[in-house]
Amino acid sequence: MIIFSWLAAGTGWAQIDPESRDLVQLGYNGAFEGEQPIAGYAFYYHNQPDFLRTNLTLRLAVAPVYVDSELGIHQVFGPNTDVGLGMAGGAFGDDYNEIHDGAYIPQQSFFGNNIELSSSLYHLINPGDMIPLNFVLRGAADYVFYSPGDQTASNFRLPADTGDLSVRTGLRFGGVEPTLFPALAMELSIWYEGHFRTQPGNYGFAASPYTVNQVSHLFWSEAALAYTFPHSGQSFYVRLTGGTSVDADRFSAYRLGGFLPLIAEYPLSLPGYFYQEISTRQFVLLNANYIIPIDREKRWNLNANLGSAVVDYLPGESQPGNWLNGVGGGVLYCSPSDRWKVAVNYGYGIDAIRSHGRGANSIGFFLQVDLGKFPSHFFKGTQPLQWSGLSHLFD
Repeated sequence: MIIFSWLAAGTGWAQIDPESRDLVQLGYNGAFEGEQPIAGYAFYYHNQPDFLRTNLTLRLAVAPVYVDSELGIHQVFGPNTDVGLGMAGGAFGDDYNEIHDGAYIPQQSFFGNNIELSSSLYHLINPGDMIPLNFVLRGAADYVFYSPGDQTASNFRLPADTGDLSVRTGLRFGGVEPTLFPALAMELSIWYEGHFRTQPGNYGFAASPYTVNQVSHLFWSEAALAYTFPHSGQSFYVRLTGGTSVDADRFSAYRLGGFLPLIAEYPLSLPGYFYQEISTRQFVLLNANYIIPIDREKRWNLNANLGSAVVDYLPGESQPGNWLNGVGGGVLYCSPSDRWKVAVNYGYGIDAIRSHGRGANSIGFFLQVDLGKFPSHFFKGTQPLQWSGLSHLFD
C-alpha cells in the first residue's frame, strides 16, 4: 500500500485569524531503505476576513479528496471572545500504517474515511498586548469508516467503524504561522485533549489482537522560538515539545518520525526516519533548524536540522534504546518577491532500526507558494486535521 499523506498546519486558530491568506503547500519525504508508505502533504489554504459580513471569517483548507472548513464569528461572547463552527471530511482521513522495529507492515495497515463537525471558543486574555495569550476550547464529533488496503491481510480484522467525541483545551502565548521555515515567531503553550470512542474493542489477528480504548487522554506542551538576524540574514527555529498520555492506543499515541515541517500543527520530526515510525505514550523532543544565506541577495541558503527525542514506547511497540536522534541538511531557495520557496533536504536517522542494523537515509522536497500577501504575526492552528492519506490514489 502506498500512502501520500497530508495534514494542514491547523484547522483552527488561537484566535480567529484577521489576515487574508492564500497559500499552497507541498511536501514529500521518502526513505531509501525498506518498504514504506510515502509521506507528504498537499493543500491550498484560504482565509477570508469579512466573509459576507464584517464579523465573519471563512477558513478553508482544500486537498484533492479532503476539505476542512471553519466559519469564525467575532465577538459572540464579548469583545475578546470568538466562536468557530467547523466541518471537515473526505477520503483517507484516518488511515493507519503499522510500523514496528523499523519495518512497515502493510498486512496490518488500512484505510479510514471520516466526517467531522466541530465548534470552538477562542478567548483573548490580554487584549492590547503585543504577544497574545489565548484560551482555546474545542469540541468535535468525528465518525470514521474503515476499509482494507490493497495489501491488508484477509484474516486481519479491521476496527469497528466508530464515533470519536473529542475535547481540546489549552493556553497559548504567542504562536507560529503555518509557513515553511518561519522568520520570526515565539510560542509557549500547554494542552489537553481527550478522546471518547463509541465502539471500543479489539481488532487485528485473532491470536494477537490490538485494542481500541474507549477513552484516551493526552497532555502536551511546547516552547518554540524563531528569529532572523537582520544583517546576515541567518535564521534559526528551535522547538522543545513534550507530552504524556493516559490509556493511549495506536490511534491516539504520539507518533514521531520523518521531516515534514507542515504535516501537522506540532510536527514530531526525526530526520531520516519513516514518517510516524515511532509510537510512544510519552516523549520529550528537541528540534532545531538553522539557515545560512550563501549569496549576496540571500536567495540561496544552506539549511541544517536535527531532532533528538527521549521516548517511552507504547506497549507492544518497544524497541532497543529510548534515545533517538536524526540529522539533516539541504538547500533552500527563496524567490526575489518572497512569493515562493522551494527546498530539498537530506535526512539521516542515526538510531533508526533497519535490516542492516542502525542508520537510515531519506530525502525531502518542499514547496510553498504565497498567492496573496505574506503576513508575519503570531498565529498558529490549534488542531491538526485528522487526514493522514491520499491513500490508493497514487498506487
